[in-house]
Order: sequence, then C-alpha cells, then structure tokens
Amino acid sequence: MTSLPCAVPLGVRLGFAEVTTATTFDVIDPATEKVLAAVSDATSTEWNAALDKAVPAGEIWAKATPRDRSEVLRRIFDRIHERASDFAEVMTLEMGKPVAEAKGEVAYGAEYFRWFAEEAVRIPGRAGTAPAGIGSMIITRTPVGPVLAITPWNFPLAMATRKIAPALAAGCPVIVKPAQETPLTMLLLGEVITEVLQEADAPDGLVSIIPTTKSADLSAELMADPRLRKVTFTGSTAVGRHLVRQSADNLLRTSMELGGNAPFVVAADADLDLVLTCAAQAKMRNGGEACIAANRFLVDESIAEEFTERLTEVMASFSTGHGLDDGTKLGPIITAKQRDSIHALVTDAIDNGATLTIGGEIPPGPGFFYPATVLANVPHDTKILHEEIFGPVATIATFSTLDEGIALANNTPFGLAAYGFSENVHTATRLANELQAGMVGINRAAISDPAAPFGGIKQSGFGREGGTEGIEEYLDVKYIALP
Repeated sequence: MTSLPCAVPLGVRLGFAEVTTATTFDVIDPATEKVLAAVSDATSTEWNAALDKAVPAGEIWAKATPRDRSEVLRRIFDRIHERASDFAEVMTLEMGKPVAEAKGEVAYGAEYFRWFAEEAVRIPGRAGTAPAGIGSMIITRTPVGPVLAITPWNFPLAMATRKIAPALAAGCPVIVKPAQETPLTMLLLGEVITEVLQEADAPDGLVSIIPTTKSADLSAELMADPRLRKVTFTGSTAVGRHLVRQSADNLLRTSMELGGNAPFVVAADADLDLVLTCAAQAKMRNGGEACIAANRFLVDESIAEEFTERLTEVMASFSTGHGLDDGTKLGPIITAKQRDSIHALVTDAIDNGATLTIGGEIPPGPGFFYPATVLANVPHDTKILHEEIFGPVATIATFSTLDEGIALANNTPFGLAAYGFSENVHTATRLANELQAGMVGINRAAISDPAAPFGGIKQSGFGREGGTEGIEEYLDVKYIALP
C-alpha cells in the first residue's frame, strides 16, 4: 500500500508560489489512523496575501478572451486525466473511499473543466430596441470578482472543480479553502492548475489553495474585506447560515449547497429489481457520505417486507476495508466523531422501536469503520429520519397510500435531492412534480451531471453548480442603454 511520507510540510499555495508556515496540522488516513502528511496551517498572513494577489490577477483575467479562458480550462481537464491515478490514490488515502470510486470522482470532477470550457465562450447576453422606441438596450455579463470557495471533505476533488471551473470560465480569481480532513487532493489540483496557468502566461494569483484549521477566522476576515465579492460553500446548513450572516455587511454574492435528507419513495408498482440496484447506488455511493444520499427509504407497506429482505442481502455484500485493497466496497468513515454520530443515531432508532436486520455495531481494531446497516420498521418520528445520517445506514419506513408517502417525503426542512420509483406513468409524474427538492430522480439514482444544475431548496440552500446555470453564479448583469 502506498503512503505519503513528507519530510517537510506541504505548503499553502499562493498563486504560483508554495509557502510553508510556522505551524502545521496532520492529515490522517481514516482506515489506519496513521499520519499521511503534515500540511502548513495558514493564518491571516497567507489568506490576505492570496486576496492581495487575486485582485490584480482577476482584473487581467477578466480581460482575457473567452476563447483563451476556454483553452486554459480544457488543458486543465486534460492534465487531470493524465494524473488520474495520482488523484485517485491520494483521495483514497486521505478520505477513505474505495479507489474505484475515487477514480470515478476524478473523471466526474475533471468533467466540470471540460463543461465550463465550453460555457466560457457562450456567456449569455442580448441586445434589442427598447419597446418605447427611445433607444437600444444591451444586456451583458461581467465577472463578479474575487471568489472564496469553501469545500467539504466527502468529494475533495469534485466539490472544488465545480466551483473553480465556472469561476475561471467567467473571469474570476478563486481562493479555495479545502476541508481540514482532506487538503491533499486539493493541493495536488492546485499544482496541476498552476502548471497550466504558467504555461498559458496567465496572471499569478488566479487560484490559491489555503489549508487551515482556522476556518472561522478565514471566512470572517476575508468576507469583511470589500475586495472579496463572492462566497460559494458546500457543507452543513448550520455553517451555511453563519456564512450568509457574515456575507450581509458587504452584500456578497453567495451560493450555498447545504445539507440534505433525501427521500427514496417506492410505490407499490415499482420494479423491485431496478429499485434495489438504484437503492444501493443512492445509499452507498461514497459509503453514504454524500449530501444526495438516500436518507429515508419510504416504501409502500404492501411490498415493504420483500424490499427489506432484498435490501439486507444487497447491503451484506458491502465488505469493509482499506480503499486501496482489492475487494473493498466500503471504506472507513472520515473521522471517529462522525462514525460515533452515526452509531448514536442507529442506537437511538433501535431504542425507539426500529428493527436492525444487519450491521449496527462498531467493529474492533484501527480505522473509523462502520458496517453497512439496515433499520426496518422505523417509526416516523424517530430522530434518524429527521437528521442527515452521512453514513452507510439505510432506514426503512412504510406508507399505505401514495398521498401519505409524498407527505412523508416532504416532511423535512431540507430539499436537496429526492428519488421516486414507479412503473405507472401517472404515479411517476406525481412523484416528479410533487416531491419537494431541487433535484428529483425518477426510476434512477445517478442524478448528478456537470451539464445539469446541482443545488437545493428550503434549508438545503440556494444557487446552482453545473449546467448552463452554473456560470451565472459568477457573473453580474450589466444593462447598457444606448440612444
């Protein structure tokens, strides 16, 4: 198994320069609990230096032609693929996911650079005569300015690429604050991006990577600086609310991709073979550590027993182990704290009447592992149905009518993703139209696509990443009146 021994700390990336700091923090392999690397712990000095570089770099980059920006993004896409194995291995070591899943994330994450390379030359605008005939109107778009991108640990490459790529395509510089648990993937991406930007004679300071344990200080200080013009965040709803409050004084543009509580509604006439395949995808992608993971399986009571038996069989096939080992289908949870939080939800559900059919125990030995777990007959008021599990636990509750099933699905303050399954066109249409979420999958579990807008409603946030909508988050609208 490969390791990442570092004789010297990995540095903060300030544009083209790598800078080490006096203090460091350790990055841990969650499968072994061993230290992978020491990373420089950025302070006010480094993140303010990054903004100092970003401002003039952004002014130059905004004047670059759309085609030139497009070509740079396309070269980054190619370079990520050239180093796909490196990215996948680093990601598996610091985050824990099986290397096959890590390779899938590399391909998915890189695709945002290719998609927004194409969008860079299609930034929208229009021109026309004023209806009153008193002149002409031109509506164009301009880059919003320097961006702070705060990314999570669960998809350490893709959650960053879908922020960096549209920002660069729009003409904006970016300061990235990766999650403390998984900075190594982001530092590698910073290295790749730097190589391409230097080859293209792009201005120094367009992209900086600021690993730090002082996240609250960074966001507060940078968001108080009027030179910063945009914040994009993926993470918990609680932190998202705090960032939105911080953004108010300077009226920063914000986009927030926050928590989820995705329902997976199975109607009586659903194709159970398809449902089980999709259930495994929707629940166990990334070991359940995904914001769009199925959090609640809501199943028509007439088929609940068969569904539970078959889902238990499927979940039994998810063997745990180090993500680099052959045969591993389920890696560790990111931290001991997160694993213990998952186990507390499972224990509470059992205490309140849920039936455990598989899993549910913390295994002995090193690593933050938690087995694939199924809880059946979960009472509707149980805590686990109302909180984001973020782990490999499937909860099953039942309904007697479709109206009840839809009502249960929508009985949450969150609205990121939802899934519905039925072979009846009328039922499927109802699920598509009535499930309250920013993204709805009907008879499918793979819903994320760089060409589609990703984001939620209600307490799951606002703004979109990906699709033609994604670049608009980094653009201001300018109206020009002409005689």
